[in-house]
Amino acid sequence: MSMCLPPSSVAVVLGTRPELVKLAPLIHELGDATRLVHTGQHWDEAMSGRFLRDLGLPRPELLTGVGGRPRAGQIAQSLGQLDAAFAEDRPVAVVVQGDTNATLAGALAANAREIPLVHVEAGLRSHDRAMPEEHNRVMVDHVSDLLCAATEDNVANLRAEALAEERIELTGNTVVEVVRRRLPDEATRAALLAAHGLAPDAYVLATVHRPENTDTAEALGAVLAELDRIARAGTPVLFPMHPRTRAAVERFGLEGLLERIAVTGPVGYGDFLGLASHAALLVSDSGGVQEECTVLGRPLLVVRRSTERPEAMTAGFAALVQPGEELGALAREWLADTPERLARLAATPSPYGDGLASARIAALTAALAETTAPADHRQEWPQAA
Repeated sequence: MSMCLPPSSVAVVLGTRPELVKLAPLIHELGDATRLVHTGQHWDEAMSGRFLRDLGLPRPELLTGVGGRPRAGQIAQSLGQLDAAFAEDRPVAVVVQGDTNATLAGALAANAREIPLVHVEAGLRSHDRAMPEEHNRVMVDHVSDLLCAATEDNVANLRAEALAEERIELTGNTVVEVVRRRLPDEATRAALLAAHGLAPDAYVLATVHRPENTDTAEALGAVLAELDRIARAGTPVLFPMHPRTRAAVERFGLEGLLERIAVTGPVGYGDFLGLASHAALLVSDSGGVQEECTVLGRPLLVVRRSTERPEAMTAGFAALVQPGEELGALAREWLADTPERLARLAATPSPYGDGLASARIAALTAALAETTAPADHRQEWPQAA
């Protein structure tokens, strides 16, 4: 994409693996203009390094001492380092995505230095104030200069909070292009299923990692007991287990509920999409899976008390369930009509747009940077071909 942006001039601030995935297409669109800054909120060389390579992303500037701290400590540690970095080398714009502590730190650092701020996935609301992410996303939206809303629902949420209309843009969600680009080809998917001993459209794929499902023996036991019941009834259950969940299983002595479930370690993003694309049913508390299922055309039970992504429910891809009997009953009901459900979802478009979100956001970011840059700075910028 040809844009009048100087090299390494747009700071893309992130701190977790989901942000790497969701922002990868935008980073590719921005090209040489990208300056990737990773706060280290979720950083380990093995997993994060692999994600960078898999997604074809440049090596980031990496902040220090952020991971492992409580929320306020992560934000404070990131904010101090980002402020120093932006003072030394001022970006023409800062881009953040979603609702992590890194998102809020990047937004506050940009706001403090009066650098134009772009929020990708603006306007998500769960209306659940018990979620730290809800506070993060609301605060970021209110200090952003460009609000890239993925859906009409997100636009409506922003308008309801009296945010200026000229700052709001309906862009679609980058998840559509991420899934289309990262889904392995047919032969690779067939080999992946064979490696796990699974048949297409005949298994459940489950992921559980959120604190509300892993912090108590009651909640985690309720989820695992229903997955165990599904497996005992004859439908294989594949369960790539998050390290937090594995630690909780051991802490609460729930290993017995895993005996009939096919447990693996965490899988790479492409492998996860490949497995999800052939599952009869997905069971997850992940925010990303609520979006990905709509591109893959697969049904999802969301094991959470609230969601900031109602679009998958409205379009018929997903339902919100409590851990325990409600999860089990709906899982059995949905598995009983798998062929009809899959046919219906295959014909239902994703509510997250046309797969051109990144190009729109890159162009809007460039326009914002140009209109807000001092005239004497703009004269030094490269001219578009």
